Amino acid sequence: MTDDVDQTVEDGDDFDPKKPLKKSAGYLKLIKDYEKAGYRSYSDHADNIDKRYADLERLANTARDREFAIFWANIQVLGPSIYSRPPVPVVIPRFRADRKPIPRVASELLERCATVGFELEDLDGVMRSVRDDLSILSRGCSWVRYEARSKDNNFVERFCIEHTNRKDFAHDPARTWKEVDWAAKRSWMTKTEMRKRFRKTSGKAYLDAAFAIRRDEQDNTDGKLKAGVWELWSKSANRVVWFTEGVEVLLDDDEPHLKLEGFFPCPKPAYGTTQRNSLVPVPDYVQYKDQLEEINELTRRISALAESVKVKGFYPAGASDIGDAIEAAIKSLDNRQILVPVSNWAAFGDLGTSEPIIWLPIEIIGNVIVQLVTLRRQLIQDVYEITGLSDIMRGSTDANETLGAQELKSQYGSVRIRDRQDEMVRVARDLTRIACEIMAENFQKKTLLEMSQLDIAEDADIKKQVSALEKQIKGIEAQIKEAQSDPEIQAQAQQKPEVAQKILQQAQGQIEQLAQQIKQLNETVTIEKVMSLLREQKIRPFTLDIETDSTITPDENAQKKRATEFTTAVGGILAQAVPAVKEVPQIAPLMAETLKYVASQFRAGRQLDAVIDEFAEQMKQIASQPQANPEADAAQKTAQADMQAKALDAKIKQDTFARDTDIKGKLADHDAKMRSYEATEKVKAIQVESQLRAEKHAQDMELGRLDVEKKRLEVAKLGGQIDAQGQAAEIHAAEAAQRMTERAMEPVGAEE
Repeated sequence: MTDDVDQTVEDGDDFDPKKPLKKSAGYLKLIKDYEKAGYRSYSDHADNIDKRYADLERLANTARDREFAIFWANIQVLGPSIYSRPPVPVVIPRFRADRKPIPRVASELLERCATVGFELEDLDGVMRSVRDDLSILSRGCSWVRYEARSKDNNFVERFCIEHTNRKDFAHDPARTWKEVDWAAKRSWMTKTEMRKRFRKTSGKAYLDAAFAIRRDEQDNTDGKLKAGVWELWSKSANRVVWFTEGVEVLLDDDEPHLKLEGFFPCPKPAYGTTQRNSLVPVPDYVQYKDQLEEINELTRRISALAESVKVKGFYPAGASDIGDAIEAAIKSLDNRQILVPVSNWAAFGDLGTSEPIIWLPIEIIGNVIVQLVTLRRQLIQDVYEITGLSDIMRGSTDANETLGAQELKSQYGSVRIRDRQDEMVRVARDLTRIACEIMAENFQKKTLLEMSQLDIAEDADIKKQVSALEKQIKGIEAQIKEAQSDPEIQAQAQQKPEVAQKILQQAQGQIEQLAQQIKQLNETVTIEKVMSLLREQKIRPFTLDIETDSTITPDENAQKKRATEFTTAVGGILAQAVPAVKEVPQIAPLMAETLKYVASQFRAGRQLDAVIDEFAEQMKQIASQPQANPEADAAQKTAQADMQAKALDAKIKQDTFARDTDIKGKLADHDAKMRSYEATEKVKAIQVESQLRAEKHAQDMELGRLDVEKKRLEVAKLGGQIDAQGQAAEIHAAEAAQRMTERAMEPVGAEE
């Protein structure tokens, strides 16, 4: 698969063709000189060592000779011994006695940002790759980059930490790293990547690069056309140049885009053994290569003899001679074929007449194998002596050994690898310093605050608060001036000078409190002050100390022991310091500095260190306060007691007078209220009595009216009854007259 360049946009749109470009031949020659200075030979030997350490095709081949994998085993033991856990950045003020708040906040800000950045960049993976290169090839390299780009309308910036392959790293062939004038890193880029990166600086020059499909030793490839682009940092020229084979001009040439204390964006490589007066690495493998070859040779011989250790016997047979029979017995691979027929049985001499079956003497072969195993064990022990890997480090020990002997072995093994442990710690520290320098010099304050999650005030917020307090002060001062110019207030002040003086003192006290608040606000650490310190390249290295925590697996027992020693040491100092300071206050500074010194010998953590420092300073401040004279204190207390007694008597009299006056006033008010209440109650009684009389009169009138109405109804009822009786009488009379008429009209005969 090839990497075609998108031609929809002209490569040279942003490039000035008239711009003169420097030649790349001189820089390519620097790389060639580096290879000729012994590093090409180192690279070739390193290729062979890599294959010896882990080559899948070779190790998986069943037809290969038997080997004893002691080289691989040694690396597996050595690697975790020199690095086993990721480094933890530690940023503190360089001088711990310096209690200035800005360096403390700046150190905490950088430490938090470095911690987050290391987690995002997988620093542990980079350090493990450096560790493996150091263990196997005696040199491990790394590189740091700064990236800033716009993403989703947001400005994103970060530092990148990368492991550098030994073939992609080059430097000035000097005797020591301090003498190195230039360092370079090679990146493999496609045409599209090169066009995006270099078309603005060198136009279409990148098209002449030697693009090819890269293949490794096993002929594996990603199928992409890539060219190796060297990024070279020159200290003497103060330039950074990019060039590649096949292109006659520099792809880019500019001043360093990073201002770093060590100039190079990479730490000094982690070195093991180097050639004298040079930086050419010497892998440990070549130091005991002879022993490894002898061990492998013995392993092959042991394996071959082990194949011959089989029960084989001979018995009389046909016409073949005894030599063919023995050869057939030795070469037989069939474990089930134990007996071999021999035709010329008489060739065995007396053995053939006394024994019907003659057995092959395997005791001799067994003895040889035992001797070979013993010799190989001795060679293996020689390898351990050369490499310094004690049996304690390999997890092997003798139950008969004492604890002291085992600790001595472990300590001796640690001494042998301590230099490499220190190299890994140094690389981690240098990577931390470079990353912190990049953040301090280039990161925006928004990015730093987001990464650190610190709540740091800004100058604008402090100015607003200060402005509000200043307005309050001006308001109080204006009120004082207004009161001083007001005749009525001045007259009242002359009448009551104590009250006026008290009010004036209260106003002045408020002004002083507000001024103290303004001072505290002005001393508040703001992000702008922190950024000013971080941006100051000349002052920052002298103010902040950047380190890393241990990168090797801690010993829990040793940690507990150190913790016990710390508490014992600090507790002992405090137990002596407190009584001593009470007795002799002048000794407080000495005890405070002693406490700081003892605590500084242990890594107790940022918070505990700060607490100890604060306690020591408080102890100094308390001791610096003037101590009272007992006699003077007694006299002063007596005088204060007399004054308090007199003041108390005066206060009692004043309170008694005020209380009596208050009581008399309250009694007078009560009498007046009672008189007013009695008069009010009398008026209310008269009003109630009048109201009752009126109500009784109204009730009597109503009763009279009802009685009259009753009598009227009774009369009306009686008249109704009389009318009813008259009507009934009239009816009866009419009925009687009618009957009489009817009788009178009846005939007499009819009656008869």
